[in-house]
Amino acid sequence: MTSSGRAAHWQSVYESKGEREVSWFQENPSPSLELIALAGARPTSAIVDIGGGASRLVDALLSTGYTDLTVLDLSDAALAASRARLGAAGNGVDWIVADVTQWQPMRTYDVWHDRAAFHFLNAPEEQAAYVACLRRAVKTGGHVIIGTFAIDGPEKCSGLPVTRHSTDSIAALLGAGFTSKDHRRHVHTTPWQSEQNFQFSSFVRSS
Repeated sequence: MTSSGRAAHWQSVYESKGEREVSWFQENPSPSLELIALAGARPTSAIVDIGGGASRLVDALLSTGYTDLTVLDLSDAALAASRARLGAAGNGVDWIVADVTQWQPMRTYDVWHDRAAFHFLNAPEEQAAYVACLRRAVKTGGHVIIGTFAIDGPEKCSGLPVTRHSTDSIAALLGAGFTSKDHRRHVHTTPWQSEQNFQFSSFVRSS
């Protein structure tokens, strides 16, 4: 799918559905919060949430005291939903409408977090563009946290095919300079009580 096609798809999703009407809705993003804490993130650490959309991770990070937060998503409608929900509390967040495969980061980050964006990139060139952006954005010594459907997870989401991953497959795509720090499975329960198997993998950038 082209970048413009992806953007149109997700804009339509978030314009037509409420946050609890999508399978990926998560009231409490506990796996992500645990891995961000495991990364040793401090309140002033720079954290970017890739594909954050209307996710409540930014709410949880703000309430925990994190102050340097960036949320990137293809859909302006998704980010608008988060801004509306947070109100004045979200004024200090850097909200970016962009396709991560084309984004040119203007700064570097201590933590790169992605729950369920990377697995929508199926073509090798899309995956390579994502990794190239990640390498521009993550500091040496920084942490990368990527959550995808597990090898035994769903084959599609929101009507789109996905590439299911293991920690090894993500490590191979990241290439040299990243050391595995943690990997764990998570069973996500959708708003309509079906279960989806996720794999969360975290890495430290060593060079």
